[in-house]
Amino acid sequence: MDGAGSFGAGRAGSAFDLLAFVKQPQTILRVLAWIFSMVVFASIINEGYVNMGSERLHCVFNKNADACNYGITIGIVAFLASVFFLALDVYFPQISSVKDRKRAVLLEMVFSGFWTFLWFVGFCFLANQWSHTSPKELPLEQASDAARAAIAFSFFSILTWAGLTVCAVQRFLLGTDMTLFSTEPVDGQAPKQPYPSNDVIGQTTIPVNAYQSPPLIETVETRPPGYNIPPAF
Repeated sequence: MDGAGSFGAGRAGSAFDLLAFVKQPQTILRVLAWIFSMVVFASIINEGYVNMGSERLHCVFNKNADACNYGITIGIVAFLASVFFLALDVYFPQISSVKDRKRAVLLEMVFSGFWTFLWFVGFCFLANQWSHTSPKELPLEQASDAARAAIAFSFFSILTWAGLTVCAVQRFLLGTDMTLFSTEPVDGQAPKQPYPSNDVIGQTTIPVNAYQSPPLIETVETRPPGYNIPPAF
């Protein structure tokens, strides 16, 4: 079964089709997740901190440094993970072992589901802290756009990573569907042949027993000269 098409990919060693790869929903979601995560952590790093007339910088989210650190951390990890899984998607058809394919899909499914949850927590955390931020305490005109961008793209990241989780689950269910490799007939379906028949197109295989020599019959023409037929008793 190794090398056969499974877990949403073709046979190992098949040619890489760039156009088909780009059109896959999984690839589109992966690129969007990469872009959204970059917007989140870049917005917080560049404009997510303000000062109050001193050298000390305060997080724009209600002066809560944990909010900024959380957004930066999950954004950077999601950015790197998107690159890693995108490279894995390119290499995935070259994996010949079904067990290795299963491990890769399981890793993607667990990570995508977990990061969907973390993005949801991050969106709620940032939105809550932003709602409690007072313009009297912080000069919000310096970082309001960056804060809103981080919150908005955190929400968009929830959708993209949830979509990636669904894609991973579908690939896992497709790979574990043993009816794809079973030779037993399924209800309402014709039985599958595990091996191709030996018939040539338009011809039928003739059994070996059909090629039998006819019985040996002695005739006058086949007897040698001077041969006498023995008497019958």
